Amino acid sequence: MNIFQKPILVLCVFLLTFTTASAQVTQSDVATNSDKFKLRAVAEIGYVAVLDHKIQFSNSGTEIDYVKEGGQDNLYPVSRFSLEADLNPKNTIVFLYQPLRIESTALLERDLVIDDLVYPAGSGVNFLYNFPFYRISYLREFMSNNPKYSFAFGATVQIRNATITFESLDGTLFRRNADVGIVPALKLRTRANFNDRLYAEIEADGIYAPVSYLNGADNEIVGAILDASARLGYKVNTPVSAFVNARYLGGGAVGTDPDSTGPGDGYVKNWLHFLTVTTGFVYSF
Repeated sequence: MNIFQKPILVLCVFLLTFTTASAQVTQSDVATNSDKFKLRAVAEIGYVAVLDHKIQFSNSGTEIDYVKEGGQDNLYPVSRFSLEADLNPKNTIVFLYQPLRIESTALLERDLVIDDLVYPAGSGVNFLYNFPFYRISYLREFMSNNPKYSFAFGATVQIRNATITFESLDGTLFRRNADVGIVPALKLRTRANFNDRLYAEIEADGIYAPVSYLNGADNEIVGAILDASARLGYKVNTPVSAFVNARYLGGGAVGTDPDSTGPGDGYVKNWLHFLTVTTGFVYSF
């Protein structure tokens, strides 16, 4: 289910976000700092723990607890890659890719109803939750003259490419829900440099959106995301820094897709709370 159902709303938010961002990059900024362009590649790997994750397809469907009933009680590998371009000391563009794939198998202790299909108690089910996303973000720095502290604020546009499946081990029962969606959000980043090598950084992307209120739709849809992290880094040498990172990744949506063609009535509820712990590096070109 697309959090932002109306194409006009998505287009308006997208244009507003990047028109505002582009306007911030003034000609004086470019003229004064044209020689300050910097490029950074960031990569991190680690694991994700599912703190809480519940999902439901159709109003008559079962609310499934992925941790207790879907086998998401292990640690899963996670990685994250981004490319950051400082156009000048005040303006930064970030391109990010976050794969997120969780596969699990569980023996059902009760009947589960998913889009009008019954998976009986005692049967085994393969669960796939594949939720990679892509982001482009703009940040405006407000403390560019301070060597110890920085604070940047801006906006993000996220594209998600979700595939969620439920398949019985004997192959006779199967349901699939797939969606490509655009989600705009706000973004902030702050950093403290303790000395020439050691630093700490906090970053967050997030939004809460009662979409029916925004677009005047009759169907009640609510969506939210929050991607917040705390990082401790160390500059190893001139181009390379290493870091450890703790991240909360949460959000979801609830509502009915009026364009659904079935099976089911188009109602989806999906809320998740993940914790990731990673280590990584930053390479400055």
